[in-house]
Amino acid sequence: MSGTWVSDRSRRLRDVWRVYDAAVWDRWLAIVFTGLAFVPALSIMSVQFGNLPGRPADAFTIVLVLAQTLPLVVRTRWPAACLAINGAAFVVHETLGYPMQFGTVTIYVALYSVGAHQERYRRVIAVVASAAYVVLCVAMLLLGSPAVLSEFLVFYLLFAACWVGGAFVRGQRLQEAERRRLAAVAATAAERARIARELHDVVTHHVTGIVVQADATQFVVTSPDRVVTALSTIGGAGRRALAELRYLLDVLEATGESATPVVGSVRDLVEQTRSGGQPVKLVEDGDQPALPVGVGLAVYRVVQEGLTNAVKYAEGRPTTVRVGYRDDRVEVEVTNAAAAVSVGARSDLSGGRGLAGLRDRIGALGGELVAGEQPDGGFRLHASIPVGGAE
Repeated sequence: MSGTWVSDRSRRLRDVWRVYDAAVWDRWLAIVFTGLAFVPALSIMSVQFGNLPGRPADAFTIVLVLAQTLPLVVRTRWPAACLAINGAAFVVHETLGYPMQFGTVTIYVALYSVGAHQERYRRVIAVVASAAYVVLCVAMLLLGSPAVLSEFLVFYLLFAACWVGGAFVRGQRLQEAERRRLAAVAATAAERARIARELHDVVTHHVTGIVVQADATQFVVTSPDRVVTALSTIGGAGRRALAELRYLLDVLEATGESATPVVGSVRDLVEQTRSGGQPVKLVEDGDQPALPVGVGLAVYRVVQEGLTNAVKYAEGRPTTVRVGYRDDRVEVEVTNAAAAVSVGARSDLSGGRGLAGLRDRIGALGGELVAGEQPDGGFRLHASIPVGGAE
């Protein structure tokens, strides 16, 4: 189905653009944080951990700053590597007691990124990161840090909050992806059901007429005129079926548009059935308004289904088609007299899909469909469809 192929291709392009867009943003984020790390006025906003005695800045300080800010370039693509490099530089910076600098706040970004973007070994990374934090706290105390246990606990909770915040965002993103997947599955199932319904409507009516005419031809072999008429009807039904199927396949393979085969009018449909030997009477009541495409197709399909069933189960019996336009509704009714033979004699022609698919079609337009046997043994198919039904 070309529509599905186009949708999949569009989704892949969006995914590629999303990855590209994230890479661009990460690159700019690393550049911005690197620049801000060398602004002295922003050093008061840095992470001051352990309060070890300070030492003057030197060339190694620049290395540690870059090791904390530049890994942000890969924070979305390789979040665990980003945290490992950033965290190691942060630990060295704090344990050596270098002056405060704004670049240390990137530890929060790295932790958030792991929570939001890491796909595998999430629990292992969390355990390793927690163990590394305990080792850092012990090292700080051994190096003479005046910090108390409560301060270390507050920092741990702050670091954990960054991770949890990222995990929450990741969960929301996964839920949204799952919703999109389920919506795509539902749309695919609906499209398959619509195609199956259209194929049923297109094929069953014409093939039923062809089979009935072919079966009847063997009884009129002695009447050349009637044989010619029957063969002409068979040929016409076959050509119409091919035309509708060709359109349906062209739509599916070329454009990906909704599967809506070209159909004729109700009068043409009645005339075609009548020419096949079924006595059909058409009664139209009221002026036909401009109908939406979906409503017009539904009216056609109701009449088509009713006539097809009449030909299947009540061949040669009087059949009446009534189409009435009442205010904002279209009333369609197809009735036929009781069959001359039992229904079971023609059951091999029915696939059992017609009425179910038709009921779904009418229901989607806000209408109602009633079908059932009449007290006199005949059959009645009635549909009431709002003129303003959704297309």
